[in-house]
Amino acid sequence: MSDVIDPPAGTPDQQDPFNQIIDAPFDSALSDRYLVYALSTITARSLPDLRDGLKPVHRRLLWAMRLLKLDPASGYKKCARVVGDVIGKYHPHGDQSVYDAMVRLAQSFSLRYPLVDGQGNFGNVDGDNAAAMRYTEARLTAAANELMLGLDEGTVNFRPTYNGEEEEPEIFPGLFPNLLANGASGIAVGMATSIPPHNVAELIDACNLLIDQPQADNAALMQYVLGPDLPTGGILVDSPASIAEAYATGRGAFRVRSRWHVEDQGRGTWQMVITEIPYQVQKSKLIEAIAILINDKKLPILADVRDESDEEIRIVLEPRSRSVEPDMLAESLFKLTELEVRVSLNLNVLDAKRTPRVMSLREVLSEWLDHQIHVLVRRSEHRLAKIDDRLELLAGYIIAFLNLDRVIQIIREEDEPKPIMSAEFGLTDRQAEAILNMRLRSLRKLEEMELVRERDKLEKEREELVKLIESPARQRTRLKRDLAKLRETYGPETALGKRRTSVAEAAPTRDIPLEAMIEKEPITVIMSQRGWIRAMKGHGDLGHADAMKFKEGDGPAFAFHAQTTDKLLLACENGRFYTLAADRLPGGRGFGEPVKLMVDIEGEAAIVALFPAARSPRLLLASSDGRGFVAQTSELIAETRKGKQVVNLKGDAALKIVQPIQPEDDYVAVIGENRKLVVFPLDELPEMTRGQGVALQKYRDGGLSDAKSIRFADGLSWPMGGEQGRTRTEEDLTPWRVARGAAGRMPPMGFPRDNRF
Repeated sequence: MSDVIDPPAGTPDQQDPFNQIIDAPFDSALSDRYLVYALSTITARSLPDLRDGLKPVHRRLLWAMRLLKLDPASGYKKCARVVGDVIGKYHPHGDQSVYDAMVRLAQSFSLRYPLVDGQGNFGNVDGDNAAAMRYTEARLTAAANELMLGLDEGTVNFRPTYNGEEEEPEIFPGLFPNLLANGASGIAVGMATSIPPHNVAELIDACNLLIDQPQADNAALMQYVLGPDLPTGGILVDSPASIAEAYATGRGAFRVRSRWHVEDQGRGTWQMVITEIPYQVQKSKLIEAIAILINDKKLPILADVRDESDEEIRIVLEPRSRSVEPDMLAESLFKLTELEVRVSLNLNVLDAKRTPRVMSLREVLSEWLDHQIHVLVRRSEHRLAKIDDRLELLAGYIIAFLNLDRVIQIIREEDEPKPIMSAEFGLTDRQAEAILNMRLRSLRKLEEMELVRERDKLEKEREELVKLIESPARQRTRLKRDLAKLRETYGPETALGKRRTSVAEAAPTRDIPLEAMIEKEPITVIMSQRGWIRAMKGHGDLGHADAMKFKEGDGPAFAFHAQTTDKLLLACENGRFYTLAADRLPGGRGFGEPVKLMVDIEGEAAIVALFPAARSPRLLLASSDGRGFVAQTSELIAETRKGKQVVNLKGDAALKIVQPIQPEDDYVAVIGENRKLVVFPLDELPEMTRGQGVALQKYRDGGLSDAKSIRFADGLSWPMGGEQGRTRTEEDLTPWRVARGAAGRMPPMGFPRDNRF
């Protein structure tokens, strides 16, 4: 057992950690610490500063590159060198996170005006990562220089770095409007920011309006700021009112579409070419998503997609046939893929007091202009101090030249010439020291003239600076002049400043029905008694359906004409309805495929009916126990393989009748297995989407044999049989006209013995 070592004599009790324990509730201690963390994340990591639009990591990156003299005119240096300086001196975080931030500053598809000029692989729009930092090189861009302009002129405060060894600027003073020009995104604690890039020339025009009219509202500013100007181009398709609302509140989203055109391939064929994709959409994932749509047959009008991009984006889309409309294909792609996205706007930034706020466009530009006025005044005051220092020395030099012989005599003869000169000529300590440090070559007559000229020039400049500092009007005029000079570099006529994202209002993407995407062609649908289904091209002769090939022991059950755009309704005796797409039926060669591979038919339920849904808008449904109702055909279409339960059945009852109702039909004729017939008005049947229905006819024994809707005035007709194919019509149905649910009476003489209409 080890001995307990006593603390050394004289050690204060407060150095014992157990004497520093504070008794506090756990929840309050936890909340206090979490609040400190949250504030740190908000103010020193995730949200950009309104004044320079940068987060600390970006600011430190650019500052380190400036100290390394990586200006646009110099050579490149390894990114590893920059990252090393940043994490060693200013930003003690992971090297990979710092390098990732640096890579983004260099990507022309991420930033509208890149702040880092990269050499090497800095990633691409496909989503590929940049090369390792030991392989890539970088230097600053002109925009970064504009952003840092004035750092040496006393425009901003500096603070010690995390270890106190160096200093770093709290903010960048430059005139470049980086917050809106390049945008920002970040997630803090309990808040986030998302700002898309904008056009610098438009921002400068809006700022000029605010300088001239400080009370101008957001609507006035929107005459100049048309909306985001994204690095990857595209088309902004929101309405002006929607865009203005987003900027007025500081929150919203913008719909951005790809730019596309049609290329004529000759002989009526064409292809669709995408030349610009929305902001922050990875091209490889976009093409993969389109390919999946083609493979899954979710976009039948599209046949193929190819990526023919080099430095410029070129995605080629081939339609299924020449009859496909380009606008319909585009609308479908906008709806189903990231060829149209929503770019969010959340103007949540740190203001000049480091307070996070969601601002409107007007508030952001107004506070940025206030900051620039503040920078202008500080720069002027710094310059004024420099001029005063220089004028003080010039005054001493000029006194020395006017009394040159006496000054030389004092210097040669006196052991301590400085106090004697100061007393005799009224010089300050700095002036006397400067005179004593003058070189002999400076005593030329020409030098005296230069000093006087410099003094006059500095005094004139000083006078202008004093006026500028004292006059807000002059400050605004000077700021407008500086902005005009910046606009020359980033104007709409320049390659860098030309607007890339067009603004063209478009309606929201609409849901295009699948039928509209399918080429309409005639087919003949055939289903066998065992449930094998196929579709033959064209409208064949249905009279010869029996002669078509079937498996041994099988035969025809249903045969009818349809179109490839039709949806087919399949009804089973269990009252469940299923939907088949006519264009997805197997071809007419061979025996087809079992319909159970296409829909999930429960058990061994027999198929009662198969027909195109477009054949009739309403159906008469009846079960073997004599109950039925009317259903809208559109309500029976199911979206899944499991179908839709429509008719609820009791006991051993089964769905027996699925008959179309013609628009002119006004009565229902029902005959039972007991050979009793009733005729009653169609209006007496309820229209339902699901249920058992109501009693059509009363039976003492047996059940329903057949039912159909008729036009009462036309009577009832049935075939007589025989080679001549005669039919008989019973025009007067009054004897059988009763209320729904009656027992009925025997049908007219000659009615078919199978009790089928």
